[in-house]
Amino acid sequence: MNLRLALASLAVLGLAACAGAPTRPGEGAARGGYYKDDGPGERAPDPAMLADAQPRREPLMRGANQPYDVFGKHYVPFTELRPFTQRGVASWYGRRFQGQKTSSGEAYDMYAMTAAHPLLPIPSYARVTNLANGKSVVVRINDRGPFHSNRIVDLSYAAAYKLGYTAAGSTTVELQSIIPGEQPERTASAQAAPAAAEPVAAAEPSGVYLQLGAFSARDSAESYRAAIYRRLAWLTDQIYVFASGSLYKLHLGPYPSEADASAIAARIETEMNLKPVFVVR
Repeated sequence: MNLRLALASLAVLGLAACAGAPTRPGEGAARGGYYKDDGPGERAPDPAMLADAQPRREPLMRGANQPYDVFGKHYVPFTELRPFTQRGVASWYGRRFQGQKTSSGEAYDMYAMTAAHPLLPIPSYARVTNLANGKSVVVRINDRGPFHSNRIVDLSYAAAYKLGYTAAGSTTVELQSIIPGEQPERTASAQAAPAAAEPVAAAEPSGVYLQLGAFSARDSAESYRAAIYRRLAWLTDQIYVFASGSLYKLHLGPYPSEADASAIAARIETEMNLKPVFVVR
């Protein structure tokens, strides 16, 4: 068990008065700065020199994928590679953990393209896309965490740096598992807006959507989609780019009913002066 997981477990059991999961960057940190001494050190790496992790078949570590409990919550990690997509908030961890043992038994390297996830198999690979700016990286999952209900993944400093959110501490992302040799590595943006010749509509599940705009060019639709995610940091639902005739429409959802979508529509109208149109597909 790595130090982060061990400390979290001790806090739950009350075995040590001061033990607890170390605070994540962005929690209590000054806005626009790093938490305590968790920054990159004197010199930040050149992002152009940080290569993505290269997915490859690796034996899964049985000991690292056993069920465990932290903060009163029971986690059952996946014991096989499987398709998996998740949206939520990503945080990162850096110098305070440098050299400490991860759940895989490897030493944590803040300059490697790695990540911690509560459930994905160790080791495995995932693509993480920053929905605020469209930047995407491939990371190797070799650690457990985060253990906060509003976070889905902890990235290494290097991965967070490439995604452009180290100073902010956290950002909204889409995470997609990668099965080496069995599925294409595509970003969230690419999935949401395939080429015009592809059946874009087939990618949308049925339900009630909020149409947020219509554009004659797909690039314009993609740019506005990214702008919405930047403006509405709380929004984690999927925005699809739907090809309809000569237009590319932005559809947010789906929701089970108009009543379920109404609260989201009202908040968008208030914050963006944009009145969504209800669409049933």
